[in-house]
Amino acid sequence: MLYTALSTLFSHWRRHPGQLAALIAGLALATALWSGVQAINTEARASYAEAAATLGQDRLARLVTQDGRPLPLETYLALRRAGYLVSPVISGELRSTEARLRLLGIDPLTAPPEASAPALQDDSLDLAAFFTAPGLLLISPETASGPLPSGLPPQVTRGGIPPGAAITDISTAARLLGQDDPSYLLVAPTQPAGLPPLEQASNLRLQPPDSATDISRLTDSFHLNLTAFGLLSFAVGLFIVHAAIGLAFEQRRATLRTLRALGLPLRTTLVALSVELALLALFSGLLGLVLGYAIAAALMPGVAGTLRGLYGAEIPGTLGFDPVWALAALGMTLAGAGFAGAQALRRTAAMPILAPANPRAWAMASARAMRRQAGAALALLALGLGLALWGGSLLAGFATLAALLLGAALILPATLGLILRLASHRARGALAEWLFADTRQQLPGLSLALMALLLALAANIGVSTMVGSFRGTFTGWLDQRLAPELYVTTATPEESLRLRAFLDGQVTAILPITSIDQPLAGRPGEIFGQADHATFRENWPLLQALPDTWDRLAAGTGVLINEQLARFTDLELGDDLALAPGLTLPIVGVYSDYGNPAAQAILGLNRFADTFPDVPQTRFALRIAPESAPALATALREDFGLPTEAVVNQAQIKRFSLQVFEQTFRITDALNILTLGVAGFALLTSLLTLAGMRLPQLAPVWALGLTRARLARFEILRSLILATLTFVLALPVGLCLAWVLLAIVNVEAFGWRLPMSLFPGDWLRLFGLALLAATLAAALPAWRLSRTAPATLLKVFAHER
Repeated sequence: MLYTALSTLFSHWRRHPGQLAALIAGLALATALWSGVQAINTEARASYAEAAATLGQDRLARLVTQDGRPLPLETYLALRRAGYLVSPVISGELRSTEARLRLLGIDPLTAPPEASAPALQDDSLDLAAFFTAPGLLLISPETASGPLPSGLPPQVTRGGIPPGAAITDISTAARLLGQDDPSYLLVAPTQPAGLPPLEQASNLRLQPPDSATDISRLTDSFHLNLTAFGLLSFAVGLFIVHAAIGLAFEQRRATLRTLRALGLPLRTTLVALSVELALLALFSGLLGLVLGYAIAAALMPGVAGTLRGLYGAEIPGTLGFDPVWALAALGMTLAGAGFAGAQALRRTAAMPILAPANPRAWAMASARAMRRQAGAALALLALGLGLALWGGSLLAGFATLAALLLGAALILPATLGLILRLASHRARGALAEWLFADTRQQLPGLSLALMALLLALAANIGVSTMVGSFRGTFTGWLDQRLAPELYVTTATPEESLRLRAFLDGQVTAILPITSIDQPLAGRPGEIFGQADHATFRENWPLLQALPDTWDRLAAGTGVLINEQLARFTDLELGDDLALAPGLTLPIVGVYSDYGNPAAQAILGLNRFADTFPDVPQTRFALRIAPESAPALATALREDFGLPTEAVVNQAQIKRFSLQVFEQTFRITDALNILTLGVAGFALLTSLLTLAGMRLPQLAPVWALGLTRARLARFEILRSLILATLTFVLALPVGLCLAWVLLAIVNVEAFGWRLPMSLFPGDWLRLFGLALLAATLAAALPAWRLSRTAPATLLKVFAHER
């Protein structure tokens, strides 16, 4: 009996292949976008774990100085003589204009067994070359194939090394980084008995393994963003599925009524429907996994650029296959299909055996459901408003977005129904009144597709407004920060002295740029030394400042901090900030620092030099007449002998920064386009499915004298009216979404708040795309209607309705 019921149910799909294609495509697209996002997140997190495992950082504690500076070599030697099992590591970064490489210099002879990198266990490695000058760099194949800083020793490719990093002998790292003292000491898990605690013996701080790397925690907000996009896309796809299943249920009312009247038990009917849905979901899910992998592979380079630009996190630009995300995505597909089909199953269970298949009754029942839905929508919107005002966390920000988008989508059908009712009352002529009334009757069948379109349009408006605001603010901020005409980097302090002599009389100012990595208020951070010059007084972008900010900074009695540090630690003007052992200064200003999630502080140059005397001054900003900058840059390369990448002009840095910016948000553009495309497809499938069901409403109008061609034009007009109304309602939702992204999510995730700018030109472009999608979606059903045989329309009057 179950087999017979299944055969009967599947016969519906044979008669309606387009509806079957819509159902499979909806599930496949939902699975594809969700699984693609999960594949990207899984790949990125695997890279973080690989980076954390380098040299046993996820298993070994470290000894570090209290201020985060390199520890004296004598301290390490004293600990080894005392019997402690510690091993030195010199860590740093080599940079050029377009490349950077994280360098880890190790001592394999003293490194704990847990720190042994897989690359060092290869018997083919030339250990003599590794230990002796010029040394060897062990890097991953992907890193070797990309741009690298100049002046590197020979490279050997090995697996098990994170992207953007290289492992070498500690002596090679010391030479390349110009650093003799270890950055930190690796501590073996088991120490000889009878020795006092390491902290007492060394006056150093023992850093536990779980805090050795914070990249995964730093990027959590980005991956949460991606997951939110994936869920939004999944929801849009489920709207297609829900619509297809619901319409199929209405079309099969008569079939189900007949099966029940012939004696098929209700339980068997429900089992047959569930098995049918599960088989379709399984097939669609497998197809979606293939599409999702292709989407993720295409987006992976953009994601790598985003993480590199925003966080400095290096992950591969290629994608591997992990069964975990594939099975999870398949499970989501089955659960989503079950959720989408739950209403149809419930209605089947509650349907009387002799229930009539009456489209008008369905529309009236849907109208009652629409009113209940509107009540739920108002509750969600109120919840979103409450979370926006009193939430105060990243999770609350995303909950606000979810409540806003879901509430707006749920209230859309009722709002459209009200607008169409008012338009019908104000319409002039019977034909116009019929058009609006007929459009209102089609809302139950089109509501899910229109809700999907609203979500896609609102997300597009919100994200594009956020990105556009960021782009405009970021460009203006670069103009302020990049006031000097040239930026020069020397190799050694001695070369810096020669450079100053060479530039004497050729420039109006030589402004040192010096910095040191230093924890700030318990967060990883960086302290800069800044000269007292009009360049900074006139151009530096301060968000808050005391009246005598620059004078106090120059005198060494105050410190500037970036917005991120101020927000994450609730620091305000006048609060004291510990910068180094024995140095605590009041905050005299807060400056904007877009694109940098880390904490940062600025000291006066003299105070910086007194506090950190070992930090060399090898980077300089040069002030010169703009028209003379190209000639000076050429002289620095040709006459003074600096490498090409060591002399960079303002325009180059700005161009590179904007390229990083565009790369950073490439993935959001791609996901916006994909989501809008899925919404357009949802509208197409709903119109195609409704086309056959609408003949009873269209046949009487045709019989009254309206031609099939004119009816077809009305179908397209109806689609354009609904798309226009949906866009008008999506616009305020999208702007609210942008505000939440800028004022809540962005602040909680990255630490800076951006002013919100409006872009009417983008709205018009998106409106045009929405109308195009609606026209394309209605074109095929309209064409079919114009080609419908008169005999088919006449048969309507012969059927019992």
